[in-house]
Amino acid sequence: MSQFDTTAPFYAAYRPGIPQEAVELLAQRVAGKQHRALLDLGSGTGQVPLALARKVTEIDVVEQDAGMLGEADKALAGLPVTVRLHNTSAEQFTPAAFYRANLVTICRAFHWMDQDVVLSRLEGMTAQDATVAVMGDGSLWTARTAWTDALRVLIQEYLGEERRAGKDKTYAAHNRPYREILAESAFGQVEEHTIAVEREWTTDTVIGYLYSTSFAARPLFGEQVDDFERRARALLDEHTAADGLIEHASFQVVLGRRG
Repeated sequence: MSQFDTTAPFYAAYRPGIPQEAVELLAQRVAGKQHRALLDLGSGTGQVPLALARKVTEIDVVEQDAGMLGEADKALAGLPVTVRLHNTSAEQFTPAAFYRANLVTICRAFHWMDQDVVLSRLEGMTAQDATVAVMGDGSLWTARTAWTDALRVLIQEYLGEERRAGKDKTYAAHNRPYREILAESAFGQVEEHTIAVEREWTTDTVIGYLYSTSFAARPLFGEQVDDFERRARALLDEHTAADGLIEHASFQVVLGRRG
């Protein structure tokens, strides 16, 4: 069973997309090329391919969770580009022998992967001048504001002090910066961009977001889920009335190319 079982519809509806500044940054890497093949690994519900769809000529979506891939299929239906869906992991994805991606994106998913294996396999399926982009931001678990702190304490009351990563698992943080990991790979010519993002949440969107995560998915609460949601809504409504539900996030884009 995947840690994302039951979360896919919430993920599709409530996860923040990628900032427009990041979209333009990625688009620049393939601008002017006749062939602009995007390979998105750990795609989730297809947010990155959807944002880049008009900047590329073909898209390969790789996602091991069938529910997530189904949501991506719906989101990407009808686009004026070739879209291929692959229900497999980033580590096991094997394209046709002639395939070469011009842009590889991994957004909010690199920490789940065997990073060295993925980067090594990408050597044989990317164009010589391809860019590998590892992207992400924090979550409402890691955000530090009065309302997110209070929310995290409430989640911990139900699920324990340690951050959960699905059923019977806790989250193992990766402490090495992604720029260092990319620098040691074939894509060692690295640059990093940090994009400031301000998000305004509502009680409903926060609850939906929580249910999209591996640390606060509905099944983790068991029979207490209704009680948790009632208390979470009361807490969020109180903070909305006081100062609003504002999150200041940093969206990081780490770009690697062959030297």
